[in-house]
Amino acid sequence: MDQTSQDLSDSVVSTLRQIIRAIDLHSKKLTKRYGLTGPQLIVLKEINKSPSKPISEIAKNVSLSQATVTSILDRLGQQGFTIRQRSDKDKRKVSIVLTDKAKGILDLNPSLLQEDFTGQFDKLKDWEKNMLLSSLQRLATMMDASNIESQPILASGPLSASPSDVKRYLEDEINY
Repeated sequence: MDQTSQDLSDSVVSTLRQIIRAIDLHSKKLTKRYGLTGPQLIVLKEINKSPSKPISEIAKNVSLSQATVTSILDRLGQQGFTIRQRSDKDKRKVSIVLTDKAKGILDLNPSLLQEDFTGQFDKLKDWEKNMLLSSLQRLATMMDASNIESQPILASGPLSASPSDVKRYLEDEINY
């Protein structure tokens, strides 16, 4: 490999590390400031948009499995952000209700990294969007990652983290 090729390769790897670090820093900032992980905030925002949706519909709208959303809702309930409420008419139906604690955080309008990204991405011309997607797909293939399933959530750490997972995550300072 010639020096120019090595320099380009190093630049690509360095840029990937910058992206990973940006995701990690945003996730930690969100968790430290609001006590929520990115996926938890996504679920809260979805519930806030349209209360009384069944968990299956929430899962579909946030591109997560129903099991993952159920686990996230369990954690949100333990942390006092949500309450599960049975329907008076049909005891089989359960609604997820946001607590004042959750509403207070949502009133602060914390942003998700993918919301910021999507806003900037939407401003690109179609050919630029396609070029970026193609390049990223090629990188995923080169890293043997093209068959790894992933949801469209820019967050680091586990999707359905327990309070102790979050604490360990915040204490774990990764050196890049």
